Amino acid sequence: MNLVTQTRTVRSILGSLSFDKIERVEAAGLVEQLRAVVRQHNHRYYVLDDPIIADGEYDELIRGLRKLEEQFPELCTPDSPTQRVGGAPLDRFTKVRHRAALLSLSNAFNEEDIRGWFDRCVRGLENVLGGEPSPALTAELKIDGLAVALTYLDGRLTRAATRGDGVVGEDITANVRTIGAVPLRLSDAAPKREIDVRGEVYMKRSGFDKLNAGLAERGEKAYANPRNAAAGSLRQLDSRVTATRPLSFFVYAVGPMEQTAPDGQYALLQWLKNLGLPANPHAQRFEDLEAVLEYCAYWTDFRDSLDYEIDGIVIKIDDLVYQKVLGAIAHAPRWAIAFKFPAREATTLLVDINVSVGRTGVIKPEAILAPVKIGGVTVSSATLHNEAYIVNRDIRIGDTVVVKRAGDVIPQVVKPIIEGRTGGEKVWRMPTHCPACGNPLERLNDEADYYCVASDCPAQFIRLLEHFASRNAMDIEGLGSNLAALLPQESLVQTLDELYTLTHDDFSKLEGFADRRTQNLLVGIRQSKRRTLSQLLFGLGIRHVGKTTAELIVAHFDSMAALVQANREDLEAIDGVGETTAQSVVEWFAIDDNRVLIARLEDAGVNTRRLPEEVPVSAAASGVTGKTFVLTGTLPSMGRKEAQEMIKQAGGKVSGSVSAKTDYVIAGENPGSKYGKAIDLHVNVLDEDGLLSLLS
Repeated sequence: MNLVTQTRTVRSILGSLSFDKIERVEAAGLVEQLRAVVRQHNHRYYVLDDPIIADGEYDELIRGLRKLEEQFPELCTPDSPTQRVGGAPLDRFTKVRHRAALLSLSNAFNEEDIRGWFDRCVRGLENVLGGEPSPALTAELKIDGLAVALTYLDGRLTRAATRGDGVVGEDITANVRTIGAVPLRLSDAAPKREIDVRGEVYMKRSGFDKLNAGLAERGEKAYANPRNAAAGSLRQLDSRVTATRPLSFFVYAVGPMEQTAPDGQYALLQWLKNLGLPANPHAQRFEDLEAVLEYCAYWTDFRDSLDYEIDGIVIKIDDLVYQKVLGAIAHAPRWAIAFKFPAREATTLLVDINVSVGRTGVIKPEAILAPVKIGGVTVSSATLHNEAYIVNRDIRIGDTVVVKRAGDVIPQVVKPIIEGRTGGEKVWRMPTHCPACGNPLERLNDEADYYCVASDCPAQFIRLLEHFASRNAMDIEGLGSNLAALLPQESLVQTLDELYTLTHDDFSKLEGFADRRTQNLLVGIRQSKRRTLSQLLFGLGIRHVGKTTAELIVAHFDSMAALVQANREDLEAIDGVGETTAQSVVEWFAIDDNRVLIARLEDAGVNTRRLPEEVPVSAAASGVTGKTFVLTGTLPSMGRKEAQEMIKQAGGKVSGSVSAKTDYVIAGENPGSKYGKAIDLHVNVLDEDGLLSLLS
């Protein structure tokens, strides 16, 4: 019986049904019929985008099903199409560990980058398999949304989680269940065992416009763009709010599976469609790279023709066996790359240049701009990096400047429009004194940045508190930049250890702190006491000690007490810790107030000992194992943190300074003095492609 006939049949039954007289056995059979019909209509609407009944007719089916389930509650199941309305609010999201890591992607910004990636893939396959492989490729639109992992058991949705850091995410099952495009139950073709699927939750432009119009009518704050709206909707503690938001979903991959999968990425997408999951219809399989490049060029020009945002194209080696051979580097697979569309740019007036004070006292200039929309986001400020960046580009207050969102996220001033000058522009100079405390600024060790070195600078403590609570440090949920500024202002927290003395009464006098928000924050602070020693060390904000450096140090010192006693030679003996970093750590622990802070944190119950999971595991042998790398300048397609993690995962070490012990210097744009020192010491200098080739 086809769907039209099935629909006509159940509607006829509902139309003549006396709900108060129906027996349970008859109701059970009708409920199963209704669910089967509604699921097929959901599939046509959300997956095929081809509905065959009017909205009112669909609502009639849902109302009938809901009425039967209310009359016979034992017939209502979690995977019923009626169970999407959301439930009681949560206190917080719980953390969940993914069965396999959700990897990120390396980026390509032009045709040359794509060709370089493909050549590396071919060479990698040749090295392992021999011959002259010519792998086919699958290209997919890169949806600008939020990555999620869905777990199905026996075809039923059992869990949904955010990507998080790729290893640990947050359980958002209640919210994802409200998204119509996510099937609560897969088709009968679904495997009966557990299967993880990965995809992107997003919001269509049309739905975004309606949402913002409704928020404006109610006097509420509108969202900046569809991605922000999707993120805000997906992370609502009250899933009933999420249920009102026009979210959608596309699947693009699977996680570990206990059954044989299709042999290629494109075939996998078709298989997922057959299970009832929505895959993007514009994915294509190509036999050669030139066709992929044409596909990228087409969507660069026509991306605005879609009713949803895309920020690039994901290109994958199609053959899953080839994917396995190529493997992954750190947090990114070798067999896939994301071609990012050119950054959206705009011109606007540079109204002024302000400076801000960071947690280590670093002074950063910031451009104050006449508001301008770039890629759907209104930009009113942008980074100017440092004094040399401004001087070298002759950027002046009053200039018309080109602004771009680097990676479509971080706004930065690219250059001034010299031809647009009127003669009224002003040359900017770095201030000589700290804008927060008035103390003289210093330029340390020939660095490009200026610093406020005053230990009592209030602006530094605000940034330090924000850093201490950040995800890679003590991970205190709810303690962001606004609260980090408010707590010192209200004299509630003047030193980091005072964070652990806060009580419910302390927040009662602050505006906007209801019981639930206060309780959640206090729970987050209490839970942070159990963080790792490397997280605590990183959170202290010691100059030159990043996340990776903190992990290297903790691998050699099993407690904060041992680290307090360390001298510069002890620290320099650690591969990856240079002279500057070692000196910075020793100087920090030599300050009496800092040693008192450590003692008070320990008294408050904060963990100050190395945990078992921090004990280093020896890396697999490779050409990178044991080698020392120094990064300098801006790499074209990855951040410094990402490059450091890739080197570390491959068994290498990262140092902050160049010495005779350095094996490689990885140089990007504007490399600075480290590049010159590498040349003087005859150290091998590689660009990003050279690094990737070495790692692979």
